[in-house]
Amino acid sequence: MRNLKLLRSLEFRDIQAQGKPQCLSLRAEQATVLIGSEHGLVEVDPVTREVKNEIPLVAEGFLPEDGSGCIVGIQDLLDQESVCVATASGDVLLCNLSTHQLECVGSVASGISVMSWSPDQELVLLATGQQTLIMMTKDFEPIMEQQIHQDDFGKSKFVTVGWGRKETQFHGSEGRQAAFQIQMHESALPWDDHRPQVTWRGDGQFFAVSVVCPETGARKVRVWSREFALQSTSEPVAGLGPALAWKPSGSLIASTQDKPNQQDVVFFEKNGLLHGQFTLPFFKDEVKVNGLFWNADSTVLAVWLEELQREENSSLKTYVQLWTVGNYHWYLKQSLPFNTCGKSKIVSLLWDPVSPYRLHILCQGWHYLCYDWHWTTDRSSGDNLSDMANVAVIDGNRVLVTVFRQSVVPPPMCTYRLQLPHFVNQVMFSARPEKSNDLAVLDSTNQISVYKCGDSPSVDSTVKLGAVGGNGFKISLRTPHLDKRYKIPIEDSEAEEVNPLKFSLLAWVQEDIFLAVSHSQSGPQSAIHHLTVAPSETDDKQGQLNISSSVTVDGVIISLCCNPKTKSVALQVAGGQIFKYLWESPSLAVEPWKNPGGFPVRFPYLCTQTELAMIGGEECVLGLTDRCRFFINDTEVASNITSFAVYDEFLLVTTHSHICQCFCLRDASLKTLQAGLSSSYVPNGESLRKVERGSRIVTVVPQDTKLILQMPRGNLEVVHHRALVLAQIRKWLDKLMFKEAFECMRKLRINLNLIHDHNPKVFLENVETFIRQIDSVNHINLFFTELKEEDVTKTMYPPPVPSTVPRPSDPDEKKVDLICDAMRAAMENINPRKYCLSILTSHVKKTTPELEMALQKVHELQGNAPPVPDAVSAEEALKYLLLLVDVNELYDHSLGTYDFDLVLMVAEKSQKDPKEYLPFLNTLKKMETNYQRFTIDKYLKRYEKAIGHLSKCGPEYFPECLNLIKDKNLYNEALKLYPPNSQQYQDISIAYGEHLLREHLHELAGLVFARCGAHEKALSAFLACGSWQQALCAAAQLHLPAEQLAGLGRTLAGKLVEQRKHSDAATVLEQYAQDHEEAVLVLLEGAAWEEALRLVHKYNRPDIIETNIKPSILEAQKNYMAFLDSQTATFSRHKKRLLVVRELKEQAQQVNLDDEAPHGQESDLFSETSSVMSGRYSHSNSRISARSSKNRRKAERKKHSLKEGSPLEDVALLEALSEVLQGAEKLKDEIGHILKMLFLFEFDEQGRELQKAFEDTLLLMERSLPEIWTLTPQQSSATPVLGPNSTANSIMASYQQQKTSVPVLDAELFMPPKINRRTQWKLSLLD
Repeated sequence: MRNLKLLRSLEFRDIQAQGKPQCLSLRAEQATVLIGSEHGLVEVDPVTREVKNEIPLVAEGFLPEDGSGCIVGIQDLLDQESVCVATASGDVLLCNLSTHQLECVGSVASGISVMSWSPDQELVLLATGQQTLIMMTKDFEPIMEQQIHQDDFGKSKFVTVGWGRKETQFHGSEGRQAAFQIQMHESALPWDDHRPQVTWRGDGQFFAVSVVCPETGARKVRVWSREFALQSTSEPVAGLGPALAWKPSGSLIASTQDKPNQQDVVFFEKNGLLHGQFTLPFFKDEVKVNGLFWNADSTVLAVWLEELQREENSSLKTYVQLWTVGNYHWYLKQSLPFNTCGKSKIVSLLWDPVSPYRLHILCQGWHYLCYDWHWTTDRSSGDNLSDMANVAVIDGNRVLVTVFRQSVVPPPMCTYRLQLPHFVNQVMFSARPEKSNDLAVLDSTNQISVYKCGDSPSVDSTVKLGAVGGNGFKISLRTPHLDKRYKIPIEDSEAEEVNPLKFSLLAWVQEDIFLAVSHSQSGPQSAIHHLTVAPSETDDKQGQLNISSSVTVDGVIISLCCNPKTKSVALQVAGGQIFKYLWESPSLAVEPWKNPGGFPVRFPYLCTQTELAMIGGEECVLGLTDRCRFFINDTEVASNITSFAVYDEFLLVTTHSHICQCFCLRDASLKTLQAGLSSSYVPNGESLRKVERGSRIVTVVPQDTKLILQMPRGNLEVVHHRALVLAQIRKWLDKLMFKEAFECMRKLRINLNLIHDHNPKVFLENVETFIRQIDSVNHINLFFTELKEEDVTKTMYPPPVPSTVPRPSDPDEKKVDLICDAMRAAMENINPRKYCLSILTSHVKKTTPELEMALQKVHELQGNAPPVPDAVSAEEALKYLLLLVDVNELYDHSLGTYDFDLVLMVAEKSQKDPKEYLPFLNTLKKMETNYQRFTIDKYLKRYEKAIGHLSKCGPEYFPECLNLIKDKNLYNEALKLYPPNSQQYQDISIAYGEHLLREHLHELAGLVFARCGAHEKALSAFLACGSWQQALCAAAQLHLPAEQLAGLGRTLAGKLVEQRKHSDAATVLEQYAQDHEEAVLVLLEGAAWEEALRLVHKYNRPDIIETNIKPSILEAQKNYMAFLDSQTATFSRHKKRLLVVRELKEQAQQVNLDDEAPHGQESDLFSETSSVMSGRYSHSNSRISARSSKNRRKAERKKHSLKEGSPLEDVALLEALSEVLQGAEKLKDEIGHILKMLFLFEFDEQGRELQKAFEDTLLLMERSLPEIWTLTPQQSSATPVLGPNSTANSIMASYQQQKTSVPVLDAELFMPPKINRRTQWKLSLLD
């Protein structure tokens, strides 16, 4: 749905040369034009407008002096740096334009009618006057000569097997006799010049020749291969014209055909069969086709037509028409009328081989024209609901308009079409937002037709409905009507004759103001004109536009864009500079467009599409080149953009990666857009959408979610881009337009939680508005069913800009419960009968479903007949409830209400067998109320309620209750049901205590027994758990005799000694067993020297000091000395081994820098004594299973093995050293106590010995700390790897060290143990 728009035109008038121009060629590298005439060759530069070279051929004798000579072909040869010229007399010349040297490389006596070079310039084909074809190499060495007329069909001759013969085919209304009719050959067209025509395929492998057959007098097309072998001959086509052009892409060969009532452009396949056509917009015998020309990328077909003489003294015209195809329909996009008399008659035209959309035209009066076209989509630019999202497509003298807001009509169909009297060249929509549906059409006669939307007094005959029309349909569309036609006066009539496209880049900026651009004929300058409506006294349909003012701009203006909101107009000139045109100011100034930094904006490359947009509060110019480079101001933000569109605050782009991205421009910046369009960017799901390969943006429907894309073939696709959808939904929710938002979300599968999560406070305050707008029970139920606790604005649909809406801060309030309660209250307030089903859904959807309340509401409906027609009956409500809840679950809940009518109602709607539930219900009805409810609760497994009802049934049911309590462990709940002084309470407590004993919770069991007065059981439980205070309390409650109490004390003391609670054992022996000697011995065993000495003096037993205390102190001193010697030796041995292991590790790293180290824990290096066995240890360690806790403990033991050569030996040594140091730290208090006792009993020598040994041990360990714990893993990893002082070896060593790092769990071993130097253990009296 694109149109061809004139980018710029270049005009070179009155070239100073002799004779009349005959043909045209291009020199692509020099950007010059070669023109041949009857006098010679002329090279001109159209940009500087000067003649660069003139090669006379008459003086050299290659052309006759009488002016009858003719040049039939010119070709620029890049490899030979020369130009090849062929004359009609038969000479083939090479001309060096630098030296003006001429060389005749060949001559054909019979003359040359056509010279055609292959696209790769390796072969040249000559058609001679003797009806032969000569093929030569680029060095003009003949390859072969063939007759131009061949009797054979060619290598691709069709083969028939009989059943496909013409005689067996169905011939329709012509009848069977048509099969036996002899084909009559029609002669060539009257205006045919009978000259052969040659065209090459784009790859140069084949060429086609169109000639007039001497036998039949009709034209035929023959296809030859590059090897000069005939491939095929076209089928007989009546009225075949001379024009011939092979599509560069290689699929079709274009020609023309005169039919009885029309003239067509027809297409041949390579095998000679017809394949499609389109009709030229002229009557029979009105025009002749002089030539067909494909552009370089096969997208545009130029048709050169000339009117035939029908009346005397009538002015004839020549047309150049540009046709394109889309969705198998041919569109006439541009029509350029020229006069056939005088200087404006067209002599030659051709497409540029480098720039696909550049057309070169040469006129008879030595006038040269060059047109640059580009694709554009003409769409309305409004952003409110009144804009209908119109897109206009030019097709000859019709404008096809599609209204995408109401219907998506695929091309070539349309919503309505505008019928114009002349061919259309440009369409523009009004730039005013409130009148964006109005459009103006510029035709080939420089006349503007204005169509406006609104009420028309009469039916407009120029507006015809398209695909939306038809009998029986009521059209709700308001089509525009023709308001007026305005003629643009041109002062220089000769200029209009020579250049039919005087004005370009028209823009409709105000009700009566148009802007238009014209290019200077003499230099690189342009003028922008104000076209204003001339005042008219008559109210007819014809008006006139006057050029009220003009502003000259240095440079060729190639694009003009207008911002409807800010009314800014931006101009782009050929050099890339961007200017702002102040068309509303009195001075009509043109000033450079500046970026936010204050510097003029300049595109590095020419942009064929430009737009204005507000980005981050600044108005910027957006540009897209034909090479897919996308610029914002002068910054290139992407190089893979195929199309873009600006809508409201969004920028939408399609890329070569077949995705469509959408960016919000409100708070964007150039850096964020550049990052978002980079290939490494991974956008979220909201801004990205995959599209079909080759998709391009057509338009965006304002205030809607539709994005229209067009595929390469021409068909349309409507997508709802997630970013547009969410933005529109947020706007609707902000305006409390819940119905529109809900319908959109339901249709496009957007999670309905967004209605609440977008602004919870506003939604809860307007719940009643939401319900009244939705006004559908089904839709409200759908909203309920999608509710969930998740905040979708934080997970699924994060807003592009962080929201400032306050969120509820109470974590205990559930979102679903809040919504259900608020909506239920609103529905009950509006119409509880109408919204009955939704009210039931609100009960069921809560976090804890309120099924009993829902069933109760259904039960209430059963007794009340529906008073209004839209009310819901109880049966319907129950059926609906069964859809939400499983029938068995609903049956159980109804049973839990103890309402048998409700139970029967639910059971009848279920699939349950009445033989199953009726006997059960009848049995329940016969029971006493409490026992009945107990039975129901037990059946429903609500055991807490069950024992509550059973406890009210009387003491005779207590055994059953107790069994249920024991079976379901409901002791705590049961104890709350009986008073503490009752027998039932005591029985439950005893059962509870026995249950705790079985669970080995002896202390808790003892407390339960003691509370209920079962002191014997309490004593037994306390003895089992070693709680000696509680046991003695229980014994006191039992009033045990002294002997039993003493025995109990000795038993308790034995258990406490086993638990290494020597002080508690001594207290029990002293106070309850009255055995102070045994108490002293227990204290000596626990090293409680001072407490033992206290008891000795308390009971006046100094003999125990000599017999027990002193020997025990001396024995302990010897044990401490031996332990310290052992720990010192172990510490020294481990320390020495650790240093050896570390040294070997560093040596191995230096040796094996170039080897790939093993991964993981296997990468630790082994000691010098390790061999094959160490490798086995490493391998086995890596296969340790850790699937259970037992295996994990086993793995930990194996992992830190102290065996030499084992994996992680250095870590195991660190662990062992740490344990030794921590053990020494714990000895400080014990050593301090025994030193006091040694000094007290005058064992000074032993005390000094022990103090000296322990001090030496601590000193050794303290001094060894820096040597053992050198660096922590954090310090090691923080060591810089790279730097100016690093070498290759040091860098590799650092990386190897990182790869062989220890696991995180062992990192604490690399931290040195803490030593508490404040602990006062040393006795100064022994110094």
